[in-house]
Amino acid sequence: MNKGIHTLLQLDPARGGPVLDSQQYREAVIARLRLLVPFSAACCTTVDPHTLLTTGAVTEQGLKEVHPLLFEYEYLHEDYMKYEQLAAADIPAACLSGVTGGSLGISARYRKVLQPAGFGDELRVALRTGGVCWGFLTLFRPLGQPPFQEQDCTLLASAAPLIAERLRAYASVLPVTGADRAAPEDDGILVLSEQLVPVSANTAARYWLKQIWNLEQLEEGLLPGPVRAVCLRVLGAKKSAGTGTAQARTSLPIGDGVYLTVTASLLGGPQTQLAVSFVSARSGDVFRLLAEAFTLTAREKELVELLALGLSTKELAGSLHISAYTVQDHLKSIFAKTGVSSRRELISRLLPR
Repeated sequence: MNKGIHTLLQLDPARGGPVLDSQQYREAVIARLRLLVPFSAACCTTVDPHTLLTTGAVTEQGLKEVHPLLFEYEYLHEDYMKYEQLAAADIPAACLSGVTGGSLGISARYRKVLQPAGFGDELRVALRTGGVCWGFLTLFRPLGQPPFQEQDCTLLASAAPLIAERLRAYASVLPVTGADRAAPEDDGILVLSEQLVPVSANTAARYWLKQIWNLEQLEEGLLPGPVRAVCLRVLGAKKSAGTGTAQARTSLPIGDGVYLTVTASLLGGPQTQLAVSFVSARSGDVFRLLAEAFTLTAREKELVELLALGLSTKELAGSLHISAYTVQDHLKSIFAKTGVSSRRELISRLLPR
């Protein structure tokens, strides 16, 4: 067994590993990998699998100043091995020295972000399993140290599905009925300048920002990764298309069965400003996340959506042009994957109102 795979398997609670939350697991992954592939700093982020926008990151202290700049170069500038490209690549891991042929200086990200911060080479990994990306891992070497090698990329590529599977498992948490009764009923609204400086925020926005700060263990006042990501994607679309009609959003679990959708859009006016809304995730947003997290097939997703309309087994069979027995087989599979025991529980948990 690959040594990297073995050391990560030891973190799986199903194999006798410790019971960790998502944040703790990613910290433990970074610590284990540091023993196999030397690096000076690392970041492991989870993403909304549909938009690939961050839902939260574990970032080591040495990256505090660099992290916002890396966001900008991901969405506002052309450069090498962007995360979205890796998410779709045959090999999900690459290093900057490799893709530039050893000429790191041809990368603007290297010249303007990494090198000034004391970093040399960078290795990025898309954390995919079953064709779905659940996050990204980034490792940094200090200036003056040898670059990452092909075998380092191979090791991380082999470990990526295992890490992704654990991130997927953390995302498969069913909403809790009546969860977070303290949540505000109105939408949170945050207005930011083009430089992502907060201009104003209502009480609901401040409430949700505090929840994200607590989730990511951030200092209050810092712009959280999910907010920064949706804003920069909108600004990037404006820059490339020259129009201001873009909108971007990400949905994320924020603990205790609560799901939040963060959406950014441009405001009209002489100055470029962005409005960011925070709302308790709608049933459709929650369902698309959970359907991926529980690895529902396309037919199983279709069946759940029809089931929410109140269709009987006979009506489901007719709508899907399958037998009633096949409907029952699909339902058994869905129940097993989601851990529910009845149709009513399935709809109330997987498609909450």
